[in-house]
Amino acid sequence: MSAQTLTFIFTAITFSIYALIAVKTRAKSTKDFYVAGGGVHPVANAMATAADWMSAATFISLPGIFSFMGYDGAVYLLGGSGGFVLLAMLIAPYLRKFGKFTLPDFIGDRYYSTSARAIALICALFISFTYLAGQMRGIGVVFSRFLEININTGVIIGAAIVLVYAVIGGMKGITYTQVAQYCILIFAFMVPVIFLSIQLTNNPIPFLGLGSKMSGTETYLLDRLDGLNQELGFGEFTSMKSSVINLTAMALTMMIGTAGMPHVIVRFFTVPKVKDARTSVGYALIFIVILFISIPAIGAFSRTFLIENLQGLAYTDVPSWFKTWEEIGLISFQDINGDGIIEYSSNAGINELSIDKDIMFLASPEIANLPNWVIALVAAGGLAAALSTAAGLILVISAAISRDLYRNIINRTTEVKEKKELLLARFATIFAILVGIYFGINPPGFVMETIALSFGIAAASLFPVIFIGIFNKTMNREGAIAAMLTGLVFSLSYIIYFKFLDGSPDNYLFGISPQGAGLPGMVLSFIVMFVVSRFYSKAPKAIQDSVDKIRIP
Repeated sequence: MSAQTLTFIFTAITFSIYALIAVKTRAKSTKDFYVAGGGVHPVANAMATAADWMSAATFISLPGIFSFMGYDGAVYLLGGSGGFVLLAMLIAPYLRKFGKFTLPDFIGDRYYSTSARAIALICALFISFTYLAGQMRGIGVVFSRFLEININTGVIIGAAIVLVYAVIGGMKGITYTQVAQYCILIFAFMVPVIFLSIQLTNNPIPFLGLGSKMSGTETYLLDRLDGLNQELGFGEFTSMKSSVINLTAMALTMMIGTAGMPHVIVRFFTVPKVKDARTSVGYALIFIVILFISIPAIGAFSRTFLIENLQGLAYTDVPSWFKTWEEIGLISFQDINGDGIIEYSSNAGINELSIDKDIMFLASPEIANLPNWVIALVAAGGLAAALSTAAGLILVISAAISRDLYRNIINRTTEVKEKKELLLARFATIFAILVGIYFGINPPGFVMETIALSFGIAAASLFPVIFIGIFNKTMNREGAIAAMLTGLVFSLSYIIYFKFLDGSPDNYLFGISPQGAGLPGMVLSFIVMFVVSRFYSKAPKAIQDSVDKIRIP
């Protein structure tokens, strides 16, 4: 069978599974809709968390970024996995013990302020909508390539699938759907990586293959890749190209941002006990590392295959996969010197090949001439990764609108009936999906640009007030509000200015790129929080007692 036919079959089967799970686990109460009834087993929740975290950016973009950045790409792996350590040790158990449904819920009650709740809501919406834009675009790219339809049509189809299990199932349906999606995406990721590792090094374990000799030679794979890069004028794959301070800032922004991500944190409200929250984070880290530890390998493998297959090749002889990706604009050839030969070089004046980083993993089975069923499997995995995170983000947006905005801010003087709130939550879900479609069709940038914005905002605005809210019982609402506003304004301003207005690295603050903006933003937020809090009274006694209570084992 052709790759396209197999992709249709695999996609239809997986989508049917998602819809069936949503119907079987549909939400019947607001507790089901917001936190899956609070009864999810920690291992199941860990798999759902891993699927929620390993988005289109991880599955599609991160291998490509590693292919082009080499050693420097490790900051994304260190930051992401390190963030879960922070969650396990400092955040998740305490928030679970506080007993709320959403992050703005916690901030509003902990800082005894409707204004603090409203600002936390705004931050959560900024984070979620920008993150969602990347996921919806990822869905469109996968559909466009493998089902040969327009990217915008792919975005709409993907949104319709999410609509089914998000509106019907709520968090309960999404949780168990994400368990299935984790199994699909991890299998879909590991199969081609193992194939490529065997082809290049005869070693079936990818991260060991990365340090092995190439098949039939005495040359190590990384030595070969370093040599290829140097011949083409690129820096060695294994060398560090960015400054230490910038790489550190990027890694810490990823780490701190992870510990402040609303759609990740809300997952730990779904388990029965406080102990389960910590256990769930531990298992989630294991499930994530299975994929993360293989990303450097697939980055190196795909770059090796790409250079050896395309450099010096006549354009008339390019394989069919090149033409297919070229048609949707994610790879292009410009014959600068008119000789019809592809020249791939670091020199912009003679480089004739333009490659979108997002295609590196999706195209790797075709580049390596793997079987059609592997190509179809990668498509199903890419969709599972994007859909799982999109569903989690949409639910966070829905809860923010129906619970935090309507019930706890607009209508807080009147008791809202559960059926009415559940209906409103479902309408809010539909609204969030429609906004997601818009941003998927008109994205603010490619996947990692939007992800960088999300992590920067989370690290600078939400993490400081969450952390201090747990470990400093006297912190008052004025300090928290000032910190969130400072972090939100600084992170948005820094990223927008240096990403879209002035891209010169020479003007970066302390040499820190926009991807690392969360670190200085967080430091500034902490300083503002403590300075402002000194001018106002400490938190009320009842609040201090509640903070003491959540810290008791």
